[in-house]
Amino acid sequence: MTSHQEKIIKIAVVGDVHDQWEAEDELALKHLGVDLVLFVGDFGNESVDVVEAIASLNLPKAAIMGNHDAWYSASDWGRKRCPYDGEKEDRVQEQLDLLGETHVGYGKLDFPELNLSVVGSRPFSWGGLVWKNAEFYQERYKVTNFAESTERIVAAANRAAYETIIFMGHNGPIGLGDRAEDPCGKDWYPIGGDYGDPDFADAIAQSRNQGKTIALVTFGHMHHQLRHTKELRNPIYIGAEGTVYLNAASVPRIIQTPSDRLRNFSLVSLQNGAVSQVSLVWLGRDFNIASEQILYCRQESVQSILSQ
Repeated sequence: MTSHQEKIIKIAVVGDVHDQWEAEDELALKHLGVDLVLFVGDFGNESVDVVEAIASLNLPKAAIMGNHDAWYSASDWGRKRCPYDGEKEDRVQEQLDLLGETHVGYGKLDFPELNLSVVGSRPFSWGGLVWKNAEFYQERYKVTNFAESTERIVAAANRAAYETIIFMGHNGPIGLGDRAEDPCGKDWYPIGGDYGDPDFADAIAQSRNQGKTIALVTFGHMHHQLRHTKELRNPIYIGAEGTVYLNAASVPRIIQTPSDRLRNFSLVSLQNGAVSQVSLVWLGRDFNIASEQILYCRQESVQSILSQ
């Protein structure tokens, strides 16, 4: 009999949505036969309708909010451009209410059938070493700096029921490289620099020191196509401990070709508490895979599977 640890768990990571979510996406995910769906945020500019559709997805799932999900609420800049009356509507809270426990920002969600927990980093992140939108975080979360933010993430990880953890954020952690093409590299002028989140990185390190097995860290925010060269970002980083870091923000995630309509998902295979493969797939109208790019393959896991 196959145990939880031996089973290959198939995870779909949905990169920055930016209003590109259709009824066909749920059908596509079911056609792929995934066990879990992770949404790394930026559903739209406070797009309540998009979040409502994703909240109704009938599959095990977890989500975290991105900077665009508080586009008109988090900053003075955004509030001045808000197309609705912020005194009468709170679209940020509407989105959070729709997602309920599915939203893991500063929280966790246990999946007993998969023997793992998903832990969320700081929601609504813009990235970088400056503590942005201080009033927003104070009012919403009573968090005033990176250190307090780290504490919130670590506390969530400590409440996780399972030792195997998937961390997810909108932006990734600092420490994955400072080139523009690195997973969280700065690709606007001046070019270069690590734009990862320091609180996320500290929380991962502390959780690992406390004995948690961190199989995967996934995020988005920094789109795969670089702004200054239009070349592609490196979406994968492998940590010294074997943790796989995945930037899933392949934007736009739905494209129309002359002959087909294609939608992308990042697929992660998890076995024995470790990632064995990561790929970026594009599905056509028939929900079959039109193209697949293998981003990572753990050779020792492949050999282990073949020898069983």
